[in-house]
Amino acid sequence: MTDILRLYFDFGYWWKSLPALLRGAVVTFELASATLIIGLTLGLALAVLRALRRRWLSIPVVIFVDASRAVPSIVVIFLLFFALPYADIRMAAFPCAVLALAANLAAVAEEAFWAGIQAVPRGHSEAARTLGLSPLLILGLVVLPQGIRLGIPLLTGKAISITKDTSLASVVAVPELLNQMSTEQGVYANPSPLMLGALMFLLIFMPLVQVSRWAERRYRWVA
Repeated sequence: MTDILRLYFDFGYWWKSLPALLRGAVVTFELASATLIIGLTLGLALAVLRALRRRWLSIPVVIFVDASRAVPSIVVIFLLFFALPYADIRMAAFPCAVLALAANLAAVAEEAFWAGIQAVPRGHSEAARTLGLSPLLILGLVVLPQGIRLGIPLLTGKAISITKDTSLASVVAVPELLNQMSTEQGVYANPSPLMLGALMFLLIFMPLVQVSRWAERRYRWVA
């Protein structure tokens, strides 16, 4: 027990590594927030384009979604950060990570929202049509609000999983929490900073998990 406390819960090392880990936690929070905002917004936009039922719009959306789901996010990060410079396109590590993770989340969000749109009873659209609403108004006022609610239970767990992948940004030296944990562990030759970092990950993502549980219960009931 003494060895466990010395190795993993040495408060001296916790205190020394805390400033660096806090900086990393801020970067992780920024990565997660940007990924959620961009990924969910793009996913909803893609689902709307697909719902317009125009082949010249639907086919590129399906290709993007399938490719984004098939290629690991870490591979996309490497392509953006290491391959694009050969074409004289250079991006900082942070936006590379955000774009890679957001593309993955957008693909999942599009599928969830599209499934929700498909699940809306056809009679709702027909009733709106008899009231004289145009197809765009039917989509925006009738189908889309219901489709979003129906898609949320399918989306929440995957959104959390992808958001936690912010740790992948450490491979291109983004100073997020995992990167700082590893650095501090190497500096002090003690795993206590790793344990402190793990607890900080818990504090960052546990509220998101709780919100997702609430959303699943709330919108599954509404559906």
